[in-house]
Amino acid sequence: MVVPFLLLLHLAVNAAAAGDATTLTASPATITRSDQWITLRWSNLPSPSPLDYVALYSPPSSADLHYLGFLFLNASASWPTGAGTLLLPRLPDLRAPYQFRLFRSPPADTRLDQDHDPLPDARHRAAVSADVRAEGNGSRPAQVHLAFADAPDEMRVLFVCGDAGDRAVRYGLLGRREEEWDEAPAEARTYERRQMCGYPANDIVGWRDPGFVFDALMKRLQPGRRYFYKVGSDSGGWSEKYSFISRDIEANETIAFLFGDLGTYVPYNTYFRTPQESLSTVKWILRDLEVIGDRAALVSHIGDISYARGYAWLWDHFFEQIEPISSSTPYHVCIGNHEYDWPSQPWSPSWGANIYNGNDSGGECGIPYSIKFRMPGNSSLSTGTGAPDTHNLYYSFDAGVVHFVYMSTETDFTQGSAQHNFIKADLERVNRSRTPFIVFQGHRPMYTSSNGTKETAHREQMIQHVEQLFVKHNVTLALWGHIHKYERFCPMKNYQCLNTSSSFVYPGAPVHVVIGMSGQDRQPSWEARPDHPDVPIFPQPERSMYRGTEYGYTKLMATREKLTLVYIGNHDGQVHDMVEIFLYDNSMHVKLPPKVIWLYMGIASSVMLSLLVGILAGFLVRRKRDSGRWIPIVNEEA
Repeated sequence: MVVPFLLLLHLAVNAAAAGDATTLTASPATITRSDQWITLRWSNLPSPSPLDYVALYSPPSSADLHYLGFLFLNASASWPTGAGTLLLPRLPDLRAPYQFRLFRSPPADTRLDQDHDPLPDARHRAAVSADVRAEGNGSRPAQVHLAFADAPDEMRVLFVCGDAGDRAVRYGLLGRREEEWDEAPAEARTYERRQMCGYPANDIVGWRDPGFVFDALMKRLQPGRRYFYKVGSDSGGWSEKYSFISRDIEANETIAFLFGDLGTYVPYNTYFRTPQESLSTVKWILRDLEVIGDRAALVSHIGDISYARGYAWLWDHFFEQIEPISSSTPYHVCIGNHEYDWPSQPWSPSWGANIYNGNDSGGECGIPYSIKFRMPGNSSLSTGTGAPDTHNLYYSFDAGVVHFVYMSTETDFTQGSAQHNFIKADLERVNRSRTPFIVFQGHRPMYTSSNGTKETAHREQMIQHVEQLFVKHNVTLALWGHIHKYERFCPMKNYQCLNTSSSFVYPGAPVHVVIGMSGQDRQPSWEARPDHPDVPIFPQPERSMYRGTEYGYTKLMATREKLTLVYIGNHDGQVHDMVEIFLYDNSMHVKLPPKVIWLYMGIASSVMLSLLVGILAGFLVRRKRDSGRWIPIVNEEA
């Protein structure tokens, strides 16, 4: 009788202990597109500390130390009771379930985050949630984004799925029944952990399976029309329906939204800060897109895109964040240092020793960028590591009245390089009667008054090798990122300012604008004056027409007569700076660039002088021949 009694006592104690055990739940168990929140609840946490935390994992097999991020329980008002609730915005589909784990005690790990605060040590686990899955388990399309293709009657769409099974895009004009839509197959691509170039991208802490990026081409589109489309398959599921306005290269206007250095925000603490301001930029651009309605537009994001820096799941957050824009508006990019730079990159000139030898990409070395986007053209460069080539380096396209050109400031742009040859040939081919304006874009700026002295050599090389092409071929506007501020310069030619107005006729050199203020923070100050404190410490150079530290973006509007660029601030959604560039004086009726106008005026003057001389000579001869004879005037009706 004693043994059964002890056994019952043991079971009772265990049952009581189980009843008092700390619990953690996460709901819903399956995340759908309509779900906006994940609810985390915990209870029975003894002696709670304000530094207890819940860590996020995916896949669930991840070791405790390999978390995606974490949330402190003290964000819940009831945390001192040992129970509480946290709401987490809907998370992107990582093609694997999520799991949440509750840990005790303050952070004590020797690893530090961007602000040099200790990261959680993940040593004292108190509870684990059940798995939380995305609807479709990764088979349904996600991260939908559009881009122009080489032909003007095509539109490219890319999206991500968890497997490489057959996928397609179905599309049709507004008003056509879905059964009548066209269909185009999608090609799948991916990359592997072994192809990454360094830590953390090639380490288990940063690597997550990227799934497969599908690329489909919608063809034979009528210009300037609204099309509807969806992507996926019958077996794996289809996306929701999206729509876009097709490109019209004969249109008489162009609208574009342009910025650099956006980054992505995640609703939890991770290995470095993520920029919440990037959400505001997306919000205000969506407002502007709604206002323009059925007028075509495009987006330019000129480098430093997701700031994943080797933590793969941040790319998933980024595409989820921009999808409301990119699924309806072509989204174009150029490469920045945080996509590409690593110590062994192929191009590392002697003057760039302190510029190109860092690990700004976190070991990504351009691979995710090259697979997740596909821009027009076929530019590429070998990584030299056996990994896939780097793509989307330099390209161009026409949109309405503007010819857009994109360059890579991270690879060779000097005279004689493949990129320099492309830029030169491209600018020579521009049809100025169809696209009277040229907008040139790259990541690292040619002009800035930011106090980043190590970039001086790069700017000098850009001026030496690229600026002369701008002047020779009448580039209208040059846009740059990298500096996380807004700064507009006057039209510049070899450090000289050609016009200090904000509304003027094109003077023969481009206006330079730094537009890296769309989300990312942490930036050096402006150039300091050496003779401070007798004068202001950060004077604004005469060539700098406007500069500000407000987050925001720029909007370009162009007609056949005028290009306007405005700077819109995120804190109020209002215009804070504007520049207008006219092709000709309003009092004239010649719609040509100034150099051509002056050439034609010279020719016209010579012709007029010749005609006057000829008329005068003829008059004298005729007067001599017909002297003394009167000739009546004859009226003739046409």
